[in-house]
Amino acid sequence: MSMVRTVLGDVDPQMLGRVDYHEHLFQISPLLPGDDLDDEPASTAEAGRLRDSGFRAMVDATPIGLGRHPAAVARIAAATGLRVVATTGVHRDAHYGPAHWLHELSAADLADLLIRDVLTGMPVADRPGADPAAGPDGEPVRAGVLKAGIDYWAISPSERRVLEAVAAAHAATGAPVMVHLEHGSAAVDALSVLGELGVPADAVALAHIDRNPDPGLHAELAQAGAYLGYDGVARTKSWPDSVVLDCLLAAAELGAADRILLGGDVARRTRYVAYGGLPGLAYLGDRFVPRLRRAGGDELVDRVLVANPARWLTRREARAW
Repeated sequence: MSMVRTVLGDVDPQMLGRVDYHEHLFQISPLLPGDDLDDEPASTAEAGRLRDSGFRAMVDATPIGLGRHPAAVARIAAATGLRVVATTGVHRDAHYGPAHWLHELSAADLADLLIRDVLTGMPVADRPGADPAAGPDGEPVRAGVLKAGIDYWAISPSERRVLEAVAAAHAATGAPVMVHLEHGSAAVDALSVLGELGVPADAVALAHIDRNPDPGLHAELAQAGAYLGYDGVARTKSWPDSVVLDCLLAAAELGAADRILLGGDVARRTRYVAYGGLPGLAYLGDRFVPRLRRAGGDELVDRVLVANPARWLTRREARAW
């Protein structure tokens, strides 16, 4: 049976319900000083707000080396009832210092690490030799998504190495792939590299594609098979929500309705209500989804929040799982 790998075990994709495809329960990055997500009770409360806004599942998109906390994520999933899919992989270079231990790994060694995270379980802390993390039931906490990050219109040699590792890990595990696109750039280029490495486009979610609100481009990417990660709501400093909404509706009209994913990517303590900020994880369900329903109808909402993420998150055929 096709399954989705969550931090509390494998589940039938039909059990996911509404999915927020991109959030962060824990995150620490030198690019975000003072905006650390590092408080388990606060993150638990914020996850509860997401649940209460109508979501039943989420992807925690924090990759290796940025403060991910697998055991705590599993405890949050158990406490809130959310189906949480954890992430392994490496973000774009800018999130790591030049001396970070991840830079020392070859593509093959990094692939082995990612495969272990999916098949065997993630470590309690992201450092060499760390003990394995366990959930509240004592079982290993496994990742269900492979992530790579690239920069603005650039793929550095180090980022290319990560794409190679992600491709190898995908072949070995069947886990779906997420690619961070800086400002929505280089989507075609990222898909091309992954395709050359053997990753089919329909296994890939292009995160932040709506930061480049070009529905024609989005329709082309969807036609190629890729999933479109819309996660730019509540960023009125850069654009109003209407830009994201109008782009999503236009892309759907052009044939991309079966490839659109929706998330918040709030990712800052200053934007989490439980940490004392705004607008919080509930904004997506409380404020944006009703607008999408009014403009696009219930069928489009169900595709974007239920059918599409369930299909993307379901494992593919692989040599092992």
